[in-house]
Amino acid sequence: MKKVSIIGTVGVPACYGGFESLVENILDYTPSDIEYIVFCTSKKYETKLESYKGAKLKYLDLNANGKDSIMYDYKSMKMSLDADIMLILGVSGCMFLPFIKRKFKGKIITNIDGLEWKRDKWNFLAKWLLHYSEKMAVKYSDIVIGDNKGITDYVKEAYKKDAVLIAYGGDHVSKINDDSLYKIYPFCKNPYSVTVCRIEPENNIHIILEAFSKMPENQLVMVGNWKNGEYGSEMKDKYSKFENIHLLDPIYESHTINWIRSNASVYIHGHSAGGTNPSLVEAMNFGLPILAFDCVYNKSTTQNECLYWKKSEDIILLMNDKSNYEKIATKMKEIGSKEYSWKKIAEQYNSLY
Repeated sequence: MKKVSIIGTVGVPACYGGFESLVENILDYTPSDIEYIVFCTSKKYETKLESYKGAKLKYLDLNANGKDSIMYDYKSMKMSLDADIMLILGVSGCMFLPFIKRKFKGKIITNIDGLEWKRDKWNFLAKWLLHYSEKMAVKYSDIVIGDNKGITDYVKEAYKKDAVLIAYGGDHVSKINDDSLYKIYPFCKNPYSVTVCRIEPENNIHIILEAFSKMPENQLVMVGNWKNGEYGSEMKDKYSKFENIHLLDPIYESHTINWIRSNASVYIHGHSAGGTNPSLVEAMNFGLPILAFDCVYNKSTTQNECLYWKKSEDIILLMNDKSNYEKIATKMKEIGSKEYSWKKIAEQYNSLY
């Protein structure tokens, strides 16, 4: 029996983001010779389960994200020295891998996520630390995982090292029919486009909102953390006055958010940083026509088969010509089902152990 420690997530049951959903779903395909230990932050779980889907859960009294994430990951690594494998998700604590490697005799597998150090939201020091951690992750990991061809190409070019390409699954979502929710979201009775994301400049919220402010006949529902910074507050103040734009706070309840997404007419995807984005592969599995920001990551994920934009004028042009939407929706569903199933993703992770 091999012990595999999963390090770097908020924990399970999943209640946060991409890596948490990854762990939630790969646990469903745990091989008989693998025992998972998942590190969780006690700050997010009032009820602290001892085990979940066959995995043992260990809790740390630190936040898994933000400034605490470095020590959260480091302590998780120190507590995993008796494991056979460390599966590290994200690079926050990887600056300590040179020291961990001296004591740990097992295999280290690291998913370096989406080049976090390049994100605009970080100051110079944070970017430097994250970039350094990425370098240490690539250097001291036995296996490096990239979730997108753009990431694996970057690792090869920057570090002269081969990375394993493993994306995310999206087939855990399905269309929801629930007419009772129209009472809460009456604007969803008419055709609408949807965007679900963190409200950050690199997700090009301003471009999407500018476009829809000029298309009063097109409804937009955008779900995100508007109160999480100056940018979000500024966007909400500027665009909430438009009757066709509906800006909703985060919805963590899966039934409701999946109802909003699966019943949309179009998915607008603005992410420009990172690798394979979970919300994009989920939209593909919903079988929605997708208008995505034109960047290497999104083109790789969608295999160049959806519609792409760079500026608000592009979105307006694409929204005014819906002739290919049905064909694109079918293609997105086809690619999503083939490439982004959790069974396939879990099998790829299992093959590395």
